[in-house]
Amino acid sequence: MSLVEHLTELRRRVILVVVVFVVFGVGSFVFYPQILHALQAPYCRVSRSCKFFITTPLGGLSIRVNVAMYGGAILASPVALWEAWRFVTPGLKANERRYAALFVSSAILLFAGGAAVAYLTFPHAMGFLNAIGGSSIRQIYSPSSYVNLILALMAIFGVSFEFPVVLVGLQLAGIVSPKTLGKWRRLAAFLIVALAAVITPSGDPFSMFALAVPMYVFYELSIWLAKLILHRREVRASAAPEPAAATEGGAAG
Repeated sequence: MSLVEHLTELRRRVILVVVVFVVFGVGSFVFYPQILHALQAPYCRVSRSCKFFITTPLGGLSIRVNVAMYGGAILASPVALWEAWRFVTPGLKANERRYAALFVSSAILLFAGGAAVAYLTFPHAMGFLNAIGGSSIRQIYSPSSYVNLILALMAIFGVSFEFPVVLVGLQLAGIVSPKTLGKWRRLAAFLIVALAAVITPSGDPFSMFALAVPMYVFYELSIWLAKLILHRREVRASAAPEPAAATEGGAAG
């Protein structure tokens, strides 16, 4: 394909992703009451009132649009990854296509798993945030601040859970070796905890450790998985037949 054809193909796939985003965004807007009820469940577990309050006339519309935007982006992300994979696969070899498909599917599952962990640990975060201010303070939350917090937390957990996919990819590309990552274990553990403390929007210890512990486990798993894949690659390379040696002196007369 020429450069113009590549750009045309890229534009077609981008338009498709945008259309899917809009469709899922509209769907999230329509089913906003059900989505808000699901997002509100962690708050209801730690709050007696289980009610939100808005202080502006446009507050209700604003939160509904935010939910629609987040819903469209999250639900359209698998399609975006699939289209990105389909765009690059024509230039890949057969074994590279298998790796790409595995990476895309793993990225989708890990993102969903990270978002689920954030959702399940959020009641503990809410309990900590409610108690840290003292018993003389009564919390009254706006739906916008609450929904933005829980969705941001789910998005950060989802993206952070892509950590092993990135590490395995770097090792397979030869940018870093499993042996080197094994030597960096202590530094990696410190940096993971520090990063989790910085990027966790709620700032509570439950969310921080719920993010840091799986990331370090993923760090160890990525080393093991990369060793396994590289070993299998070496075995296949050694088992491949060597090219026939060129006959010296040309063909016999």
